[in-house]
Amino acid sequence: MGHAGQQGAQAEGGRQRMGQGGTPSLRRYLYLSIGAALATIGLKGVAYFLTGSVGLLSDALESLVNLAAALLALLLVSLAERPPDAEHAYGHNKAEYFSSAAEGALILVAAYSIGGAAWQRLFDPQPLENVGVGLAISVLASAINFGVARVLLRAGRRHQSIALEADAHHLMTDVWTSAGVVVGVFAVTAGGWLILDPLIALGVAVNIVWSGIQLMRRSAAGLLDSSIPLVEREQIAGIFARYAPQGVQYHSLRTRQAGQRRFISVHVLVPGKWTVQRGHNLLEQIEHEIRVGLPGSTTVLTHLEPLEDPVSLQDIEIDR
Repeated sequence: MGHAGQQGAQAEGGRQRMGQGGTPSLRRYLYLSIGAALATIGLKGVAYFLTGSVGLLSDALESLVNLAAALLALLLVSLAERPPDAEHAYGHNKAEYFSSAAEGALILVAAYSIGGAAWQRLFDPQPLENVGVGLAISVLASAINFGVARVLLRAGRRHQSIALEADAHHLMTDVWTSAGVVVGVFAVTAGGWLILDPLIALGVAVNIVWSGIQLMRRSAAGLLDSSIPLVEREQIAGIFARYAPQGVQYHSLRTRQAGQRRFISVHVLVPGKWTVQRGHNLLEQIEHEIRVGLPGSTTVLTHLEPLEDPVSLQDIEIDR
């Protein structure tokens, strides 16, 4: 390969490691999640076959959902990282919300499967075997999930990725589920109450239903163009407050968030005697401060208006 070919290959590799706007790609975190799901499926499956516990079976089934969710998240995060094009001028960031919504739906499917298996075992309790080895394997699987969940949660908050946060919360739900199952199996072994095993599995199903509903609600809020958090809107107000002594005002502040990217539009009023150049310089400075002050990628659109013109304050609704 010639020097030009090597440079092209290096550039392509760099693009694969970077997401939209030069931000680090999030796919490496999802590869970690996929690896953890495969490992825990194997471990929990072995634990179930050793003990015969339907609680541990429910745990293994949830890990299958973790794998499906991580694969789907990888696909949609890859789509979200694609740059804007002629048909998607604002980018593809909202693909992450489809990922978290789908993950919520998959959680509900897992809850149905767990509940069905537990309901049958409720009327036909079975003794458990090899409990010590089975529980040790389950605890190891939970430790893997806990470690990966913490990594994903930190990365999701740092990069403003709902897909990573959803995967992290799902894995943490798995951890708490496993903890409940371990306690239940131990109680069955210690007290001989076989019915506790399916009862705890039913409790697991109810718990993850709640987790799935919460994920789907948050995804719907993102798809409906919810505003950025209040603390960030107050930060924008603070930026404008610094320019108030110059006679600068603002109105029609509108914000929305799509995955890692924020979109902000605002009307800025300045004294009518200002030159166009002075007004332009002010807007450039304000836009820069907003972009620097907010985390992640931010697109800011400003509209300059003369302070003295009454019409300037009339355009305060979304539709004029």
